[in-house]
Amino acid sequence: MSNRIFITGVGIITSIGKNYSENFNSLISERTGFGAIEILKTEHHHTHPSCEIKLHDSELRALAGVEDGLGFTRTTSLGLIAAKEAMQSAGLTDQEIRNSGLISATSAGGIREFEKYYYELKDLSLHGAFEEFVDTGNPGEHCERMAEHFNIKKYIGTISTACSSSANAIMMGAQLIKNKIVDRAICGGTESLSKFTINGFNSLMILDTEHCRPFDKSRKGLNLGEGAAYLILESEEVMLRAKRVPLAELMGYANANDAFHQTASSPEGMGAYHAMDRAICAAGIFPNQIDYVNAHGTATENNDLSEGLALEKLFNGKVPMFSSTKPYTGHTLAAAGSVEAAFCLLGMKHGLVFPNLNYKTPMPELQARPEISLLKNKHLKYVLSNSFGFGGNTSSLLFGGV
Repeated sequence: MSNRIFITGVGIITSIGKNYSENFNSLISERTGFGAIEILKTEHHHTHPSCEIKLHDSELRALAGVEDGLGFTRTTSLGLIAAKEAMQSAGLTDQEIRNSGLISATSAGGIREFEKYYYELKDLSLHGAFEEFVDTGNPGEHCERMAEHFNIKKYIGTISTACSSSANAIMMGAQLIKNKIVDRAICGGTESLSKFTINGFNSLMILDTEHCRPFDKSRKGLNLGEGAAYLILESEEVMLRAKRVPLAELMGYANANDAFHQTASSPEGMGAYHAMDRAICAAGIFPNQIDYVNAHGTATENNDLSEGLALEKLFNGKVPMFSSTKPYTGHTLAAAGSVEAAFCLLGMKHGLVFPNLNYKTPMPELQARPEISLLKNKHLKYVLSNSFGFGGNTSSLLFGGV
């Protein structure tokens, strides 16, 4: 029996679009979500521009199909919107959805609402609508809410491994299918901006107050973003039985850890190297067959150098086309892996390589150069997507064309 895993549906919402087609139109138009923070109430709204989705929480709940006043956080609403589009994209029936596994990733979960009502929640003598958010600081709360909304009970899991979270969620979904635990898995991640994340990254001094510049000599840090994306994974047998047309095949994946530092990658990029190398080996192909790499490319001094050195080592100095799409959406943290997986699928479908915006000056330590203009009519048979998280948690996904 085949052990192959196929992607049959995708859904996404980011600062550059409320759905898959809107994101595509923004990518090919080089339209970004970078700008002043308007929705989140923070004193950093002008000093630390981000890639914020310009919709209020009530508007997101309406798109998600849930009512106000029931404790749905912004993170959960984003997840519901993207997951619903993925299910519709695959043409899943209600019964198929119920019998699917749901693996969802997040870093901060619903801490945005928890921090908003912290003082009210702390005072046990107070009661009110804010009590709906008493458990939202728990990362798993959003996944339980999503599963309840879609009536999914077969298998539910939350992944929280920092910025590699949703890539690892996709890996876990594939493993569940290969081990016959589920026939189908809805996998991805969701993240909303919060004061907690802004203040946290600001304290690490890795936020850029200007538009981020991945792999550029002048890079000063990342821009935060928010969003969600989910993929529908199915075994070959289930896909053929349902007569679905796949978008791509998940051919390989790997997770490694360089165990170097709590927040920094190893200077020589060993975790990144091993994640990419093992993903390629798992797919049964060779490095020189990779057509494009969607780099993690956060525009921090450490990440870009570490990832760049790993790319040059893996490809023996002949690095394939690569770019970071984070200037479009900002760094969506736990959702980054699935957001960028969705972008890879778009690139493969339309034969496009999306540019690494804002790149001007090469890094002196690297020979490799990212693509800086939209490349068309490119046959992308094998695409690698990188997601690297704090604690050295590095992950790579390898997609094959069908």
